[in-house]
Amino acid sequence: MEHSILLVEDDEILAENIQTYLERKDFEVTVCHSAEDALEQLSTFAPDVVLTDNSLPGMSGHDLIQKLRVSAPDLKVIMMTGYGNVEDAVVAMKEGAFHYVTKPVALPELKLLLDKALATDRMERTLSFYQEREAQKSGVQALIGESAPMNYLKNTIAQLLDAERRMANTDLPPVLVEGETGTGKELVARALHFDGPRSKGPFIEFNCASIPSNLVESELFGHEKGAFTDAKDRRTGLVEAADGGTLFLDEVGEMDLILQAKLLKLLEDRTIRRVGAVKERKVDLRVISATNCNLEQMVQQGKFRRDLFFRLRIISIKVPRLYARGEDILLLARHFLSIHGKRYGKPNLHFSDQAEELLLSYSWPGNVRELRNMLEQTVLLAQSDTIAAHQLNVCLSLVDDPPMYQHEPQHHEPRPVYSGTESMNLPEVERDMVRKMLDKTDWNVTKSARLLGLSRDMLRYRIEKLGLARPDKRQW
Repeated sequence: MEHSILLVEDDEILAENIQTYLERKDFEVTVCHSAEDALEQLSTFAPDVVLTDNSLPGMSGHDLIQKLRVSAPDLKVIMMTGYGNVEDAVVAMKEGAFHYVTKPVALPELKLLLDKALATDRMERTLSFYQEREAQKSGVQALIGESAPMNYLKNTIAQLLDAERRMANTDLPPVLVEGETGTGKELVARALHFDGPRSKGPFIEFNCASIPSNLVESELFGHEKGAFTDAKDRRTGLVEAADGGTLFLDEVGEMDLILQAKLLKLLEDRTIRRVGAVKERKVDLRVISATNCNLEQMVQQGKFRRDLFFRLRIISIKVPRLYARGEDILLLARHFLSIHGKRYGKPNLHFSDQAEELLLSYSWPGNVRELRNMLEQTVLLAQSDTIAAHQLNVCLSLVDDPPMYQHEPQHHEPRPVYSGTESMNLPEVERDMVRKMLDKTDWNVTKSARLLGLSRDMLRYRIEKLGLARPDKRQW
């Protein structure tokens, strides 16, 4: 494949020599003898690299670079400068030039420099492609759901993004995303980044519980060579890698108190110090953190710094658990069924009515993650296009009681567990489960709903649907 070069050189003999050499190396070369001619040529011609002299009649090479930085910021420019004028070349690189070469020009050296510029351009285009593809599937549109809790969540995110777009600068406030494990906290963080003012910058995520605490500091803040036994080279940390973008700290409640102090300094001063370094470095980033812990309780217990807690939750967003999202369960289940069906070559899968009833009645302690993973197994083992209730491998014995308010008494009555020897007739199983729980709580609908992982209205609906009534016929 031929690459096009725009050569801007007023010395006709030198320009001809460079053109002849590069054309022999399979480059397509267009020659202009002034910066003004080059700008006119660029209105109809899109070269891969611009090679320009500094000393030109009329507009200088520096002026040309400054104009190209505005009109074609991604275009690679190489400056040619006379021997002894290296200072001009350094200035040109600060203005946006890719590199420079001194005269007299060594043509093989020029060829290597052009190859390097083209390779860098390819790498940047590839990176840009993957970033754009990531952005397309990471915005607010990735949050699937039409229930009231999800609409409230989406509206909150939209209001925050709208406020951020109105800000005069991109020094965005920290956000704390709270929710149970598997609810989609990372999707919320990605939506805030890829739909926000920093979408062109990197999105760097780090799980604070994923590696031992003694390695977290080096991973986040980097280290200098020789800082500790295995530090054989200097390493840039994830905080510096997120410069210009967003740092997402998942499971921030697992961070120890020493690192919490360093994180607080980062949030307040926007500076970091690598392990083993003396000099502090300024960084420009936005911090989004997420947790499934009760940070307020951890603050009271002395396990989490009070000042960091208030600094992290300038903006607080709560992600609802799946059982509270009602019909969203079916929406998500059909979405995952379609995705897994395409992956495993089973595109026509659908749920039976009984399967959908089970999906709605189960409390999903693992939330969306549990639903997605369970359905992958279901699709993999499916032998027909209809997914029946008995094919849904839900874990009734692992269902936890939903969280209760502090003023409510804690109840630990066991849930009814069905063994594989019992009937798999779903309506009968559901009827028996609901009746046993109501009998156990003396027909206290609120308490029964809490223990079954349902909302009160959902349980009332099932009582009516199943035709259940108290033995003494009193109204509940």
